[in-house]
Amino acid sequence: MRRDRLTFAMMVGVPVMQLLLFGFAINADPRGLPVAVMSADQSEFSRSFVAALENSEYFRIANYPETEVEADRLLRVGAVQFVINIPEDFSRELMRGARPSLLVEVDATDPAAASNALATLQVLGNRALNHDLDGPLQDLRATPPPFELVVHRRYNEEGITQYNIVPGLMGVVLTMTMVIMTSLAVTRETERGTMESLLATPVTPLEVMIGKIVPYILVGYVQVALILIAAKFIFGVPMEGSLLLLSLVLIVFVAANLAVGFTFSTLAGNQLQAMQMAFFFFLPSLLLSGFMFPFRGMPLWAQWLGEVFPLTHFLRVVRGILLKGNGVADIAAETGYMALFLIVASTLAMLRYRRTLD
Repeated sequence: MRRDRLTFAMMVGVPVMQLLLFGFAINADPRGLPVAVMSADQSEFSRSFVAALENSEYFRIANYPETEVEADRLLRVGAVQFVINIPEDFSRELMRGARPSLLVEVDATDPAAASNALATLQVLGNRALNHDLDGPLQDLRATPPPFELVVHRRYNEEGITQYNIVPGLMGVVLTMTMVIMTSLAVTRETERGTMESLLATPVTPLEVMIGKIVPYILVGYVQVALILIAAKFIFGVPMEGSLLLLSLVLIVFVAANLAVGFTFSTLAGNQLQAMQMAFFFFLPSLLLSGFMFPFRGMPLWAQWLGEVFPLTHFLRVVRGILLKGNGVADIAAETGYMALFLIVASTLAMLRYRRTLD
C-alpha cells in the first residue's frame, strides 16, 4: 500500500468523503425552497400570509412575477419550486367569511422535495392570520381555516416517484459507464504494450481522444434508447418534450463524461488506478446531483460543489424535456454549462496526453 499511493488515498478518501456528504450535505427535509408570489391583493392579510411563509423556514420568497406567463416560466425552468397566487378580492372575501381560495402551483417533478413544505403550508393555513383576526373577525379563527389552499401539482400530479427516478437514471447510467469505459482506454493500451505503436503514428492528441470517444457515444445512444423504451412502456413516464432535442443535448453530456474518463486514463498508471479515479468522480456526482436526495435540501456549499458536475445539469435538462416539455430556451443555460465543462475537460486531457508523449 505504501508503493500504491493512489489506492491508499482512495481507502482513506472515500470513507471521509462519504462521511462529509452523508453527514452534512444530504438532507431529505429541504428548507428555504424558492417561491414566486403573485399577489393582486395588497391587504394586511396577504402580507401576513407571505411573512408566515418565510418565517416557517421552508419557503424563501425569490420572485414577485407580474404576469402569469412569467410565473409559469419560472416554474418551468426550475427557478422556483412554488408559485402562490393571491386573488384580488382575497381580503374582501375573507372578511365576509367566504373562505377565498389561494392557488398554490408546485413543481412536483421531485415529489420528495416538496412534500414536507406542502404539509407545513397546510398548517400555515390554520395559523398564519390568527393575529390579524381579532375583534369582529375573531370567529374566523375557528376551523376550518379562513381561506382555502388549492394545491396544483404540476408535471407530476400524482407524485409518482418513477417519473423522477427513471429519467434521472439515464444520466446516472451514462455517467458511470462512460467515465469508467473511457478511463480504461489509454491505460489498457499501456498495459498491453500497444501504446508505443500508437505514439509512433502521426496522430495528434485531439485525434486520439476523438478516436477513443466517438465509439462510446454510439454505445451511449444505445443505452439511452433502452432506457427511453423502458420508461415509456414499462414505467409509463410521460414524454412531453422533443426527443430530438434530448438526443442533441446527449451528445454534449456524453462527450463531457467521456472527456473526464479520457483525462483519468492519461493520469492513471494502470487500469486499477483508472477505475479508482472514475469511482472517485462518480460517487460525489451521484450524491450531489439531486438524483438520490433533493438538491435544494443540501447546504449552499454542497450545492455549489454539485453545480460542478455535468450530471447535475443533465438531470434538470432530461426531467425538463420529458416531464415539462421544455424547449431550447429553457435548457440553454444548463446545456451551455455542460459544453463549457466539455471544453475544459477536453483541454486538460489533450495537455496531459501531450506531456506523456515527451
